[in-house]
Amino acid sequence: MALDTLIKIKDGVISQPDNIVLNNVDLEVSKGELLYIIGKTGGGKSSLLKALYGELPFAQGSCIVVGYDLKKIKPKQIPFLRRKLGIVFQDFQLLTDRNVKENLMFVLKATGWKKRADMENRIGEVLEKVGLQSKEYKMPHELSGGEQQRVGIARALLNDPEVILADEPTGNLDPETSAGIVQLLVNISKTGRSVIIATHDYAIVNQFPSRILECRNGMLLEYNNSTNTNDSESK
Repeated sequence: MALDTLIKIKDGVISQPDNIVLNNVDLEVSKGELLYIIGKTGGGKSSLLKALYGELPFAQGSCIVVGYDLKKIKPKQIPFLRRKLGIVFQDFQLLTDRNVKENLMFVLKATGWKKRADMENRIGEVLEKVGLQSKEYKMPHELSGGEQQRVGIARALLNDPEVILADEPTGNLDPETSAGIVQLLVNISKTGRSVIIATHDYAIVNQFPSRILECRNGMLLEYNNSTNTNDSESK
């Protein structure tokens, strides 16, 4: 595997307990690459991301993610895998009884950080990256949806991950706010991190063009650019 290849899957099969979700998955993602995963609801977008961070198994194939062989990974290694991945959720998943700083502090403590000064410095760095340095004492309900998602991205950046996995990151946002969130993810990819965005938001895909893969009929396929993405949703 090339040094700048962070994800390499060959002939991968992703399974849920009761069925196979995706067959014959071939995927290679390089450092600094921005990649969209599109497809119908239930087509396997979220399952693919879950497989990449070790929540769903690869039943077959060769599957290397940030240096970990997911076919051989032990349960005790999964937290270390996830420290190299930043995960952004559609519904933000912030702790509603804690302010922004406390949300981020919780993650740092859970991932092994010990020194208070180091944690506070890191929180300041990631909040500045997402433009929320003045919001650290705000409670989640005091933030707009876009601001909550920016906190989610800040949380994903805390452990300086090699890959960001964003699962429908604009699903609960209006178009203008969505554009700001994806621009932020584009900028993150330019720092050398790989960014994979699973999305239904074809306006965003068209606004920020990059490589596209499609989950279709149980397969992960290179998207055919001869078809407009707006048509893909209606099929």
